[in-house]
Amino acid sequence: MHAQPGDWLVVKGPWADAPEQRGRILEVRSADGSPPYVVRWTADDHVSTVFPGPDAVVLTAEEERSAEDRARTRFDRVRRYLHEEGGHVRVR
Repeated sequence: MHAQPGDWLVVKGPWADAPEQRGRILEVRSADGSPPYVVRWTADDHVSTVFPGPDAVVLTAEEERSAEDRARTRFDRVRRYLHEEGGHVRVR
């Protein structure tokens, strides 16, 4: 695993429906880009030093933007098919 400051660390949840943890890599402590990384976590703005395990991936800023765009597109598509009538959500 290799990273540079500005990349994103994504740690998958321990089971299928568990949320993943995302953080911006602020500092890489080795010259070759290997761990440990200093990460600011998006969930609570906490900063910690991390030695990522096999459940983690590093994304470049561009890869992170692309992933966010795909997620936003999926959400918008689902929202278009749902609407509310009389306090009940209905599928079109």
